Amino acid sequence: MGLTEDRIRDFEERKARLMTMGGEKMIQRQHELGKLTARERLDLLFDKGTFQEVQLFVKHRSTLFGLAEKEINADGVVTGYGNVNGRTVFAAAQDFTSAGGSLGEMHAKKIWKVMDMAIAARKPFIALNDSGGARIQEGVPALDGYAGIFYRNTQGSGYIPQITAIMGPTAGGAVYSPALTDWVFMVKGTSYMYITGPDVIKAVIGEEVTHDQLGGAEAHATKSGVCHFVTENDEDCINKIKTLLSYLPDSCHSPIPVSEITDTADRECPELDKIIPDKATRGYDMKKVIAAVADNGVIFEPHELWAKNMCVAFIRIMGIPVGVIANNPRFDAGVLDTKASDKASRFIRFCDAFNIPLLTFADVPGYMPGTNQEWSGIISHGAKLLHAYAEATVPKVTVVTRKDYGGAYIGMCSKYLGADYVMAWPSAEIAVMGAEGACNIVYRREIASAEDPAAKRKELVAAYEAQFNNPYFAAGMGIVDEITAPRETRKKVIAFLEAYKDKAEVRLPKKHNNIPL
Repeated sequence: MGLTEDRIRDFEERKARLMTMGGEKMIQRQHELGKLTARERLDLLFDKGTFQEVQLFVKHRSTLFGLAEKEINADGVVTGYGNVNGRTVFAAAQDFTSAGGSLGEMHAKKIWKVMDMAIAARKPFIALNDSGGARIQEGVPALDGYAGIFYRNTQGSGYIPQITAIMGPTAGGAVYSPALTDWVFMVKGTSYMYITGPDVIKAVIGEEVTHDQLGGAEAHATKSGVCHFVTENDEDCINKIKTLLSYLPDSCHSPIPVSEITDTADRECPELDKIIPDKATRGYDMKKVIAAVADNGVIFEPHELWAKNMCVAFIRIMGIPVGVIANNPRFDAGVLDTKASDKASRFIRFCDAFNIPLLTFADVPGYMPGTNQEWSGIISHGAKLLHAYAEATVPKVTVVTRKDYGGAYIGMCSKYLGADYVMAWPSAEIAVMGAEGACNIVYRREIASAEDPAAKRKELVAAYEAQFNNPYFAAGMGIVDEITAPRETRKKVIAFLEAYKDKAEVRLPKKHNNIPL
């Protein structure tokens, strides 16, 4: 046997040993916890036979606390690239079976490498997190490892799509990389993330809480809004990541992915003619409106469980990805509050960064009143929404379905905030405020001096409603560009998107905007 053959055999043996990661017992333990290993997750993510591993042979170089004698296969993280449904994607998957997936200096540098490759190649980056956190034995170099990841997350922001799946523990500094990426997926029952864990919380402030209550998937999906998608298990998580990728371009310089057209351009939506309730105080589900307009009724909705009074969603219209922002009157009358404003603003900025057109459905009575909202900063949170819409240069079309009052009317992409085209249904009401409140201010003296104040108020309210509880006053001033029957909404949106597909808008040269954070 020749020298080359000996070395090839040695190489193959070394590679096989590293591929075992934490070993059979640790892999079995991972499965018992209901989790897949890093390599199993990557096998599900990438098209068969396309994954190219990067830096398999990297080793840690720490000698402290017994690490000199400890070998950590692949240093606890698998990095590389391959095809996902035929498209190139870069990924890093931490493996909990290898030293708990802890992040040390070289572990981090492997992630840096593949992130640098993704940015250079202008391709999406996916992180599959399953880690005990910083490798304490390595000290400050582990912290610097996180810093380098955060730096690259920021450099890639708005340039390439970045997706994080929390598929196990993610604690301490590790949580900031997910928060810096565009989309966060979590798995029920097996994933959690928090800055400080239950033990520290109990020791410092005496509060008792479980891992899941503190930072589980449902906690972050319903309370903090950190989690965009809750998934049932690892396989479901990977499948949903693939679905999300199908709506996204490779980078801000790449065309958005147009799917095969499976619906028709001339399809009407007769169900929309009957969706607005006969009483203004009754709610309805705006998701039914979105589904009616979408190709084949398909909606892919981030943040489904958080700030339900606002809906954001990806749909396709004639195969083209479109970002939808819509008040949902089914929850809190569709009112704008701090969480709804943040939810919509972040989504708008993402879509604009990656050239995805925006479709807004407005049915909003105003901003949520009260000390809680004012002291929580509704002014600055609401300003984020204004900033996001005004900053966006993608095609923007707004459809007013019913109420569209006051500052919230402006906030839901009004004409002079930057909407390219505003449509309204005959049921639309565009005014500074509702009739009762307006008359109490405008006609305060007339009502007070009337022989029958109640009758006078009723008369004036009816007159105000006749003037403003319809879209014709606004249309007469050119604030609404078109009044359309609800059933024709899909056809009208298709016509607009086709007309504006080559829209190009140049803004003032500057370093960057200063959004009110």
